[in-house]
Amino acid sequence: MPPKSRITRQMILDASIDVVHRLGINALNVRAVASQLKCSTQPVMYHFATMEELKNEIYTIVDQSHTGYIMDVDFENDPNPALAICKNYIQFAVEEPHLFRFLFQTDKFANTNLIDMIQSEQLTPIFQAMSEMVQLTPKQARDAFASTFFAVHGFASLLANNSMVYEAEYCNRLIETIFCGAIGFMKVGWEESLYPNGEGRPDAPPPWERNS
Repeated sequence: MPPKSRITRQMILDASIDVVHRLGINALNVRAVASQLKCSTQPVMYHFATMEELKNEIYTIVDQSHTGYIMDVDFENDPNPALAICKNYIQFAVEEPHLFRFLFQTDKFANTNLIDMIQSEQLTPIFQAMSEMVQLTPKQARDAFASTFFAVHGFASLLANNSMVYEAEYCNRLIETIFCGAIGFMKVGWEESLYPNGEGRPDAPPPWERNS
């Protein structure tokens, strides 16, 4: 067994994240971390007075890693960086289901609201790119992205919580449909988006009965 002094705080953090990655947050405890490091429980308790302190610190690390993963987008050359972020978000849930559940299903967003999740400074380049690409105001771009993102979160949650087969092509097609629909709604409203120039509207007369 290595001496206590050789077990550093960073080693404990790395071991804890590995436990969560493999087994989930419910498996994280002092003994599990000590077993991962092949040491006694004393070094873990020396560096972290409580498990809550340890969980909070690894949450920050995993959250930063998740942000880096989903924001790994070429903002200058990607034709639609907003969609690329959404696709990365689902891919992370597929590749790291335990970490995804740790981030989003352990009540870490208590006392916040949905708007707080969308107003991150890291998303500002996305809203700017959308504004320029489809002529939306920054607020409209944010709302269109939010509509798409929360649907994407539902896809990701289903995949992270179940032994489902991830059909990327199908998911991507749905994301694009939701995204384009949200943009259309923001630009012209639901009526014009569904019935351009009144065509097909149930209460509108057919074209041949309208005044020329």
